[in-house]
Amino acid sequence: MTLKEQVEALALKVDAQLKDLVRRLPSPAEEVAYECDAANLLSVCRTLRDAPDLKFEMLMDVAGVDYLHYGRDEWQTSSATRSGFSRGRVARNTAPDPGMPGRFAVTYQLLSITNNQRLRLQVKAPDTQEPVVDSVVDVWASANWFEREAFDLFGILFRGHPDLRRILTDYGFIGHPFRKDFPLIGNVEVKYDTEKKRVVYQPVSIVPRVLVPKVIRHDHRYEPALQQAQLPR
Repeated sequence: MTLKEQVEALALKVDAQLKDLVRRLPSPAEEVAYECDAANLLSVCRTLRDAPDLKFEMLMDVAGVDYLHYGRDEWQTSSATRSGFSRGRVARNTAPDPGMPGRFAVTYQLLSITNNQRLRLQVKAPDTQEPVVDSVVDVWASANWFEREAFDLFGILFRGHPDLRRILTDYGFIGHPFRKDFPLIGNVEVKYDTEKKRVVYQPVSIVPRVLVPKVIRHDHRYEPALQQAQLPR
């Protein structure tokens, strides 16, 4: 059975078990990806774990997603110039709405050790102002620290988590640094105060600036005819 056939066979099994509870997402040819509504998350996860044809016993990763700037391309990397190194920036007059529906999502990377198969599941938080989805700790215990990380970096809340608190940022940290509208320079900086003999917080002193990527252009070395040409012996 080819890889494509294996992928489609797995998709048929998922569709048979979960029917209208999930929707298939576009994905690379070797991957299977689905999404479900937040209200159905726990029942979908339990079926993926327990159904004999699926047996996704292991949760490999949980990650938050912020779709605030999804699909926006602010850098001209192909049409700015045809040679050498160059830079280009396209200014945008309108900013995306931070309260847009479905801004925050959670993705789950699942592994079936029994069947040697992988699957990606995604769920979007219904409320952008207070993004909340159910915790899957009771389904896969490995979700514990992963969900804490998504809470810390994206501000996504997990209903029913046994100990939902920050895991990477410092005590008293304000904001969620992986959100697309979080400033790149941050809000505060930390330094050691020699007079107070302790670490103190103060407003960030870094000057904000726009970073413009430097892009290598395609040139004659990458022409198909030259790539396929045989070198003289």
